[in-house]
Amino acid sequence: MTKQINVDVNAMICPHFDSVLYDHSLNKVLKGGRGSTKSSVISLQLVMDFLKDSNANVLVLRKVANTIELSVYEQIKWAIYMLHVDSFFEFKKSPYRIVDKRNGTAFYFSGVDDPQKLKSMIIAKGYVRYLWFEELAEFDSWQEVDTVRASFTRKNLPPGAHVVTYYSYNPPKNPYDWINEWVASRQTMPGWFVDHSTYKDVTLPNILSQDYLDEINTVKSNDFDYYRWMYLGDVVGLGTNIYNAELFHPLKAIPEDDDLVELYTGQDSGQQVSATTELNIGLTRKGKVILLNTYYYDPVGKAVKKAPSDIAKDLHDTEQRWRDQWGRGFYKQSADSATSDFALDHEMYKQFNQRYHHVAKTEKTKMIDNVQNLLATGRVYYLDIPENQIFIEQHRDYRWDEKTVHSDNPKVVKENDHTCDAFQYFVLDNLRDLGLKY
Repeated sequence: MTKQINVDVNAMICPHFDSVLYDHSLNKVLKGGRGSTKSSVISLQLVMDFLKDSNANVLVLRKVANTIELSVYEQIKWAIYMLHVDSFFEFKKSPYRIVDKRNGTAFYFSGVDDPQKLKSMIIAKGYVRYLWFEELAEFDSWQEVDTVRASFTRKNLPPGAHVVTYYSYNPPKNPYDWINEWVASRQTMPGWFVDHSTYKDVTLPNILSQDYLDEINTVKSNDFDYYRWMYLGDVVGLGTNIYNAELFHPLKAIPEDDDLVELYTGQDSGQQVSATTELNIGLTRKGKVILLNTYYYDPVGKAVKKAPSDIAKDLHDTEQRWRDQWGRGFYKQSADSATSDFALDHEMYKQFNQRYHHVAKTEKTKMIDNVQNLLATGRVYYLDIPENQIFIEQHRDYRWDEKTVHSDNPKVVKENDHTCDAFQYFVLDNLRDLGLKY
């Protein structure tokens, strides 16, 4: 007996997306701001379409394989549970697959770290009928995406069946990024449908929480351009200055109605021709992120420069002074991944048996986005004391290189930016603690 399942899909998919889902184009691009539910819509539609064809398989792709579990894999699982068809599936993680127990077809998940490997992918039962490239802006170029896409779209399917490909992403700020120029060419291309959505298109109740809408309004009031980019999906451009200096709020002391719950450090260490800095940052019970102290040593212009052993002792003594001052130890100490090869790192271990947590850096634009995201929440403060002025000065002056800003690979001006780097490492290494990752 065929099991009948009654689900009101109209209560899950906002009317905005009707034009996308009922269109017969074989390539559907869903772009826009955060919170528009575009990824949820795609996952629901993929599960419904998968269930209509007992030979259909779905291939879901991210640029990097280690992002799969907590993004697209969980997103498809969510859609399966929302549609109450979880009894049909077996969920596997090595490798990531969600298999239809009735006939062996599946949702396959893959990173595109090496596009050539996917060209030889073998599907045991049926054929790949649906592709989904999630976070398309993370890919390096359209050629990288098309290499994978073409491997599956060129294969013959049964009469009446076609490969349908979904693409979803939030537009980068930079108008010269490859994807912003690429999508413009797809707007009028036959066989393509391009949709732009924002949280304002979420017109159904009980989808976006009031807390989330309040968060959006906080960002809107703090940094309107960041709000336009993050939540409206506007291509706002990079400008020249990277940070809005007014979002670093000065404090004379820790507020009496708040208290520190954890201490963190962020470090950027140089060699004998470059500065070394370490930031002592406190996270409070109310979620404030406060720069408490700054260590900064710049060898430029000094006839006698400190050796790595001297800087190691400086840092050790400074960190002990900070622990004494604030009455607690450090929850996490973050440093550039490159410093693991530096003499300073070896000296810290040799003299004091101390290791820092070395951050796996991402693209500079993404690390900057993390900091801008934090700033837009209005929670970044600094103690207005002499040692912290170098931090504020460098963040106020931090800017894009004008020679690169009109390109798809913008660069920052690499001068007097050491505290900026150290703060980026701290934020990147603690996204979940800072409420920027869930």
